[in-house]
Amino acid sequence: MSVFLRRSSGAVLAYAIVTQGAFADVTAQQVWDDWQSYLSQMGYTISANQATSGNVTTITDMTAVASVPDTDGSFTMTMPQMTLTENGDGTVSIDLPESFPMALSGEAEGEAFSVDIEYYHSGLEMIVSGDPDDMIYNYSAPTLGMKLGGLQVDNETVPDDIMAMDLAMTDLTGSSRMKIGETRSIDQDMTAAGLTYDLAFNDPEGADDGKINGKLNQLAFEGTSVIPADFDSTDPQTFFKGGFSFSGLFTYASGQTAIEGSSEGQAFSMGSESEGGRFGVSIDEQRLAYDIEQNDAKLAVTTADLPFPIEIAMANAGLKFEFPVQQSEEVQPFGFAINLTNFTMSDVLWSIFDPAGALPRDPATIALDTTGTAKILTDFFDPASVEALETSGEAPGELHSLKINELLVSLVGAKLTGNGDFTFDNSGATELGSLPTPAGVANLQLVGANALIDTLISMGLVQENQAIGARMMMGMMAVPGEEPDTLNSKIEFTEDGQILANGQRIK
Repeated sequence: MSVFLRRSSGAVLAYAIVTQGAFADVTAQQVWDDWQSYLSQMGYTISANQATSGNVTTITDMTAVASVPDTDGSFTMTMPQMTLTENGDGTVSIDLPESFPMALSGEAEGEAFSVDIEYYHSGLEMIVSGDPDDMIYNYSAPTLGMKLGGLQVDNETVPDDIMAMDLAMTDLTGSSRMKIGETRSIDQDMTAAGLTYDLAFNDPEGADDGKINGKLNQLAFEGTSVIPADFDSTDPQTFFKGGFSFSGLFTYASGQTAIEGSSEGQAFSMGSESEGGRFGVSIDEQRLAYDIEQNDAKLAVTTADLPFPIEIAMANAGLKFEFPVQQSEEVQPFGFAINLTNFTMSDVLWSIFDPAGALPRDPATIALDTTGTAKILTDFFDPASVEALETSGEAPGELHSLKINELLVSLVGAKLTGNGDFTFDNSGATELGSLPTPAGVANLQLVGANALIDTLISMGLVQENQAIGARMMMGMMAVPGEEPDTLNSKIEFTEDGQILANGQRIK
């Protein structure tokens, strides 16, 4: 069942993305012609009936079909009727039916599947203006969403109470500007008062079930796409070749999620909330980048195994990375950063392993920010290249430099900070698993380590002989700082393979 769920989710998201700017132009015929051209470019086969009466063009029995990558399946959208009305002022109004079906069907990993999805709206208004090569779409809708219509697995219909899904946006407004030349570029912006999501699952062969209900408030999206004329949506390599690019940023002001259900006969529930966040993504011929952040997140979990809720909170959580994607003999830049800021948990959780409150319960923070350069030696989007890599055992790439801009680990009264700058010799790293030789310096500072060791000993979590070994190691690798219980360490990797700690050779 996981196979068809994964395929259906991917197809629905793909449809939502590629049709953002599909309705455009200054006459009804131009709108319809461009829609067919655009969807054909995105891999759809279009069939429909067309009739014109006065200033109204009516499209009936429209069907758009596209194959689904990595499966023998297809995605089909069927629209009973659509009207395009020329308003007499150089604009065109588009009216869509209040609901129409979409279907994903095929076979993957030995499972035949068919998923029916209903696209629906209330009061959707869409007006197209501009000229044939520079079209602007303005749209609004009190409600717009998608919900699960039906499910079949191995030619058996799944009862409606087994699985349900409904996603809806409210008070939606937006615009898309599409410029058509040698490439098709689309600039988009959208806002919505909220996004609600409701999902439910019941295991027909057991007692497991679950419900997920949630909402994101004050949504906004801005994005830009460039689609080349020979774009092939069924080929993953097309996204990184031929001039395709996409850059988008999705933000929200707050969110809440509630989950409840049972697993193996045991009930559980979970609630989470946050004060906003963002999700940014960029992709082009050279790189793939993500920027994800969530603010003031809180999570509470209740299970039958514990008589109290598990409660945690975090002021900020973020993940950011930028990686090269193309095989090249040229060295290319990359970056990676992660932060978990001011992490806290309830006193009930602390009391499990620290009932006396011996450990400091200050908020914990972990942060890492790195940049560097690397050489990509394998085309990861070519199945033949990946298969050859698995059999040859060769390294998929080379790490050439790494800079640690920030390292911070602060928890239970101790704090580790540092930075570093390294280059790497790859002459000896020819196989997967073999490491390049580093050269460079790392500067580290550890505060509060001895006090933490003393506390762990008093709690019985660390034995005295273990503590002696840890203190000896710190004495070898670090020197005392100016402040009490502070250790500083300068670790050097030389080009001839030596390792020095504060000037003393340790290798």
